Amino acid sequence: MDGNVLSNERTIVTKNTRQINVVFKHVERQHTVSSEKSKLQLNGKAISLEKNEKLSEIITELEQMIGLEKIKDLVYEIYALLEVTKMREEAGLQSNKHVYHMIFKGNPGTGKTTVARIIAKMFHALDVCSKGQLVEVERADLVGEYIGHTANKTRNLIKKSVGGILFVDEAYSLARGGEKDFGKEAIDTLVKAMEDLKHDFILILAGYSSEMDDFLKINPGLSSRFPIQVEFPDYSIDQLVKISELMMKEREYTFLPQTLMKLRNHLSYEKRYNSHQFSNARHVRNQIEKAIRHQAVRLLNDVKSPSKQDLMNMQPEDFKFDTHSNLEKNV
Repeated sequence: MDGNVLSNERTIVTKNTRQINVVFKHVERQHTVSSEKSKLQLNGKAISLEKNEKLSEIITELEQMIGLEKIKDLVYEIYALLEVTKMREEAGLQSNKHVYHMIFKGNPGTGKTTVARIIAKMFHALDVCSKGQLVEVERADLVGEYIGHTANKTRNLIKKSVGGILFVDEAYSLARGGEKDFGKEAIDTLVKAMEDLKHDFILILAGYSSEMDDFLKINPGLSSRFPIQVEFPDYSIDQLVKISELMMKEREYTFLPQTLMKLRNHLSYEKRYNSHQFSNARHVRNQIEKAIRHQAVRLLNDVKSPSKQDLMNMQPEDFKFDTHSNLEKNV
């Protein structure tokens, strides 16, 4: 599986401010229902579900996400492997358990955390994980202030993750302090848990692509411990526009055509000239939430009795960007 192909309960340790919303696209769900089975589509591939409503919900949630075709292919591969493993067991054939530790590489706002949550729920529905929780952490949650403190903090989080997934965001930061930094102790503790608890504990390390590549080089055997390494590509302009439309629809707001064009131009400008700090769907969410605040001020000050449509419509002036608007118009 190459590097390009490769989220019932969840425990969140880090702050939620860094996470993006689950983003949906409008798709027509293809299904055939009988007394025993229903069929869903995941990236064009049929999935038969035998009275497993929870798994049906999870697969539908993933299928409705914008883009991420290769991620969906990976999830289908895992689903197929687990189903065939059950068939082999029923046929009396040998069936070895697989290791599912993963590396997620990609820029901010590309869906890494959302996909991890979906995978945790899917593994629980398929009895890979006994609990299915996702414990989200970052360096500050793992690294202590004195010798021995880091190992205890890390072990406690691993203990909370048994039966589910431990998701370490910006994992490369654990190696930034050099040999004398306590981050190395956290890495060593995690690696030991990967071996000792590999059949009821999954570790997912996430971060920027280049930084994660450098991180994996600090230990010659580290990369091989993660059989699944996933690249999360940036969203295209068209995908970001779809995401923005769906975010607005979920909040019961409406884009005017000229408003949507203004946002599209802004996104094109940001991707072209500020790509190093562009946060994809997270940037879209932030701009929409800011525009909703601006719309509220406009309505309160300028419209005496707003109609239902007034309350829904987003005018171009509601979107105010920090970049130069004259440049954005020419993108």
